[in-house]
Amino acid sequence: MPRAIPLDDRFLTVPITHRGLHGVDGTGRVVPENSMAAAQAAIDAGYAIECDIQPGPDGVPLVFHDYQLQRLTGQPGFISAIDAGALAALRLLGTNEPVPTLARFLDLVAGQVPLLIEIKDQDGACGPDVGALPARVAQDLQGYAGPVAVMSFNPHMIAAFRTDAPDIPVGLTTCAFPEGDWTRVPPERRDALAAIADFDDLGASFISHDKADLTNPRVDALRAGGTPVLCWTIRTPEEEAAARRIAQNITFEGYAAAL
Repeated sequence: MPRAIPLDDRFLTVPITHRGLHGVDGTGRVVPENSMAAAQAAIDAGYAIECDIQPGPDGVPLVFHDYQLQRLTGQPGFISAIDAGALAALRLLGTNEPVPTLARFLDLVAGQVPLLIEIKDQDGACGPDVGALPARVAQDLQGYAGPVAVMSFNPHMIAAFRTDAPDIPVGLTTCAFPEGDWTRVPPERRDALAAIADFDDLGASFISHDKADLTNPRVDALRAGGTPVLCWTIRTPEEEAAARRIAQNITFEGYAAAL
């Protein structure tokens, strides 16, 4: 069983911006999610940053949430199928913000605030077909100085990442895995994921759990055993107050969490 790497204490004390500090800023400027501008806004405000990773041209890790391009760029197609030229021309939500590579994102954050990286499932069913993305993320993180942790809904993704980055703390993004949201995942696999059954075998050191499922007995057991519990995605001070009765920290958007 791999050794769990402790999570930096700052992940438990500094509220985490969901995909950076995005939205409409005080000047009326649109700041897209997972953009360099959203990262800079979080840094300026003193918040931690959560970001998502998808593969781009030649498997380059990109900071991008969706599998499809349409919502964020207005273009059809899948982010994983785009070529370098088309990627360079893309802009987020009609702004001048490009789709960042993870390497550029890391250069900007540069350890100034905690960085929580979620690698998106590439198997489609949270299975073992994760491709080269975890290894590429590990490569980009070589030599990164600063509080960083990596998580995924897919435990196989984390196992693969740990092969190449055994000294970076890892965790699982978790929820109740309802059938309607996870139609491609077999029922028995959904049950295991909802029970967070892979946690110990991965050498994981934390979970980031759905705010709507914090009363899950497995969450309670992990917390009682000393495992840090983060939660997502908090959108009001009232939700934050409720979540903090169980979770040590929050991933938030749409309001200013208290520092």
